[in-house]
Amino acid sequence: MTVYDLTGRVVVVTGAGRGLGQQMALALARAGANIVCAARTVEQIEATAVAVRALGRRAIAVPADVRASADVDAVVARCVAEFGRIDVMVANAGGGGLATGKRPHEATDDDWRDTLDINLSSVFYCARAVIPHLLRQGSGTIITVASGTGLRGDPRTWAYAAAKAGVMGLTRTLAGTYAREGIRVNSIVPGYVAQRPPVSVEEEAAYAERGRFIPAGRIGRATELGPLAVFLASDASRYITGESFVIDGGGLAGGIAPLGWRPGAEG
Repeated sequence: MTVYDLTGRVVVVTGAGRGLGQQMALALARAGANIVCAARTVEQIEATAVAVRALGRRAIAVPADVRASADVDAVVARCVAEFGRIDVMVANAGGGGLATGKRPHEATDDDWRDTLDINLSSVFYCARAVIPHLLRQGSGTIITVASGTGLRGDPRTWAYAAAKAGVMGLTRTLAGTYAREGIRVNSIVPGYVAQRPPVSVEEEAAYAERGRFIPAGRIGRATELGPLAVFLASDASRYITGESFVIDGGGLAGGIAPLGWRPGAEG
């Protein structure tokens, strides 16, 4: 089990203030890593940093908007200044974007750019900022976070689907480009995953309703992504690069549609 030990390693997690990013940060800290928490909301990343320190690890919170490459560069620079190195970049920050709810012919240039910037450009900025440091070290890992939507498409969030498909393509390209220089690049591809436990009876019912269409019978929990992040960050996956790891309760295997329906015929 020592191959999963991250003691002494330094990990940057974008979107670390809540949901999937926060839970991955905490799981990585439990495995021994020190964490740089980055996101726009200061109070949230500071809370995550406090929780990491409570686990006995070092942590700092660095406010950043990952749509701005200068902000991403500043996060990596702060990490290296504080810890002297960086071992893992978890490019997790993302969102549905302004194009949600619009059909392609109704969207503006800004709708398109905003969705791609938060979900795809941000991943490129993270990779570009960290790779020079990893090259100097001769090792390191980049973990991107895509979405099952990028493997299906979704007419409601078509720009998001395009961006997340791009994340998987960028992941493979980066992996092939830097594999012989000690850098591994892999992607986590969540299906329907709750960012937090339900806060009301109505929300709990909505979770249960969506879970009906998934072979596992429920939607995922944010905490369930943590162990996968630890695996990909650790030496346990040292011969794995350029891969996309779907974690969706069998959703894609079961033919789940992004619109939340399934054919009426049974048997």
